[in-house]
Amino acid sequence: MTDKQNQDLEEISKHIEVLLHASEAPLTASILKKYLSLNTKELTQALALLQQRLDTGVLTLHETASGYRLQVADDYSALIQRVFPQRQERLSQALLETLSVIAYKQPVTRSDIEHVRGVTLSSNILRQLFDKGWIEEKGYKETLGRPALLHTTAQFLDAFGLTNLDELPPLPDMEAIKALS
Repeated sequence: MTDKQNQDLEEISKHIEVLLHASEAPLTASILKKYLSLNTKELTQALALLQQRLDTGVLTLHETASGYRLQVADDYSALIQRVFPQRQERLSQALLETLSVIAYKQPVTRSDIEHVRGVTLSSNILRQLFDKGWIEEKGYKETLGRPALLHTTAQFLDAFGLTNLDELPPLPDMEAIKALS
């Protein structure tokens, strides 16, 4: 690569950084390519250069389901929690269990969740998940009553720092756990 190409790439990476700082939401590769007139190879190279530059600081380039965003490096999470304790949100065990069932078994109905959890599902838990934008209804099950099918959203993936559902940790082998007990 020539010096001119390196300088151009460095300038492009700075433009990406500026856009990510200015944006309230993650930016997709297609948006970055469109507004910066880049092809896929140029974008990939510029993002790699940006990540390399950020590696020496406190921010990291993170890709989520909704696109790229800048975030504070994990090394500083304890400091952030100490200075801004109100930012920490407690999620109930029931909410996390419900969300896990939806994420791993989607599409699921309310009765599917109740069957897996073994308890009646509170409407308040579903309302909280809808309000956070972490779940949505997508279609109906072709059965008596036509219950809604629940799916996770891109906002769910973003909230947990995932680009897709394949990045969820594997489910534990419950039979092996029961055998150890």
